[in-house]
Amino acid sequence: MTQRHLPQFLIIGAVKAATTWIADQLRARDDVFLPGPEPHYFSRAYDRGENWYASLFAEARIGQLIGEKSADYLADGEAPVRTAALLPNAMLIAQLRNPVDRAYSDYCMHFRRGYVGGDVERYLGARPETPRFLQSGLYARHIARWRDHFPENRLKIILYDDIRAEPERVLADICHTLHLPPAIDAELIGRRSNDSEAPLVPRPLRRLPQSVKNLVAPLRGNPAFEATRRLFARPVEYPLLTADLRMRLKDYYADDVAQLERLLGRDLSAWSDAARPGR
Repeated sequence: MTQRHLPQFLIIGAVKAATTWIADQLRARDDVFLPGPEPHYFSRAYDRGENWYASLFAEARIGQLIGEKSADYLADGEAPVRTAALLPNAMLIAQLRNPVDRAYSDYCMHFRRGYVGGDVERYLGARPETPRFLQSGLYARHIARWRDHFPENRLKIILYDDIRAEPERVLADICHTLHLPPAIDAELIGRRSNDSEAPLVPRPLRRLPQSVKNLVAPLRGNPAFEATRRLFARPVEYPLLTADLRMRLKDYYADDVAQLERLLGRDLSAWSDAARPGR
């Protein structure tokens, strides 16, 4: 196994922060090889071994920059040390989104896929049934953990708000970071890369055992699978995030956001706005 067949850059998260948009822009280039779907090797698939991981990049051509995207790496407690052991010189790209919006968007994705119920308070409230929804947005904590294993100049941090405002500039900055010549696909750059408009799985299918859902998960994104899913699905009506719960979530993240402001040298006061989050 040679370094040539392993990633030179990783898009590490955050989940529901438009990391798929970054991956799509880079994957469209002839000089970049970026497989899909997400390998999750350094998080949940580590026991599959290095040979399996390397096999994902076997089709990369000589001269292509190799990368991968697994958006759960940022918040995973083991991913930094595992990544540093195998890819100590990798460039890391992290994209951060208003943590309240991110948590709600993450919840909506799992609701749509049938993994959680319609009681938002149960999952995003003071004693959440699924702590990951909240903990994934503690960015300062996660970035500090990655910086324990990688120098600051190997971790590129991008804000979701900047991509929404200036996608061309952000993409050019990413290309510069990866030592790639700038290349903008005018049609692709304006395309949303999410499944928030995807139809809702019917209740009987949503009640399938988790083991069955895990078997289906790798098929997501496959055109044939998605076409079949639409035959059995219906439009989504998402549970609302109340103003009260949104305020409590802002309070929950306040200290971490303050730390992140100092870490990035950026004013993140816009994250305190009470605008309705996107999904």
